[in-house]
Amino acid sequence: MLADYHIHTKFSDDSDYSMEETVKDSIALGLDEICFTDHVDYGIKRDWDDPRGIPLRRGGAGEPGWMELANVDYEKYMAAIRRMQDRYGDQITIRAGLEFGMQTHTIPQYEALVSRYAFDFIILPVHQIGDKEFWTQEFQQGQTQREYNERYYEEILSLVRQYHNYSVLGHLDLISRYDKVGRYPFEKLKLVLTEILKTVIADGKGIEVNTSSHRYGLDDLMPSLAILKLYRQLGGRIITIGSDSHKREHLGAHIRETKQVLKKIGYTEFCTYENLNPIFHLL
Repeated sequence: MLADYHIHTKFSDDSDYSMEETVKDSIALGLDEICFTDHVDYGIKRDWDDPRGIPLRRGGAGEPGWMELANVDYEKYMAAIRRMQDRYGDQITIRAGLEFGMQTHTIPQYEALVSRYAFDFIILPVHQIGDKEFWTQEFQQGQTQREYNERYYEEILSLVRQYHNYSVLGHLDLISRYDKVGRYPFEKLKLVLTEILKTVIADGKGIEVNTSSHRYGLDDLMPSLAILKLYRQLGGRIITIGSDSHKREHLGAHIRETKQVLKKIGYTEFCTYENLNPIFHLL
């Protein structure tokens, strides 16, 4: 069983990859199942029907030249997924998901969104805090390495205590990708990580392994092996694997080797999802 559970298309503001090309490429790669998880980032992005209009920003390396700071066009997105399921459902299983780039002050907007549509899978990452981005260093600016790392994990802990309509935490230690000082020591974060993971497990949720760590040249998996081992030690079972693809060369990347790594550290299963319910498969 080969599944990619973190895929972006042109419905995300940072991708030009069409949904149909993604499906065709997934079939060619031998994937059995995929889940589309395009971006929603309330706080810094707007919905397409927002009366204020959609702001633009210049694209960075590997991104389109200009990017509309817009969330998924939900009606068109769900209709497109249904078309792909009708057209290619005899060749590959296709699930409907989203990636919720959540902050505590945006929880009500996400609650309203999940009440309107039926999703199979929701990834919950933290991409920004106080509407300040990590990748631009705006969030980290004026803080010590300890302060911005602790603040990041405190935000995640607050979210998982308050919000429950998600499936897995996405790229749990994302802040390390943007930490110019270097990776902050795991032992200094172990207490807050333990609280996060205990809350996730008690709530029947899980975490993902995001294989984009390879293309970004990180020195560990994402989340790190230390976090993955801690999650297992605490009794965590629900785990998904996704490439976080935005283009053809990302799709399905490092899924097979990630499964082998998980087996080596003691995992026996991974999950796919249907109607927000985990389905377990042997690694």
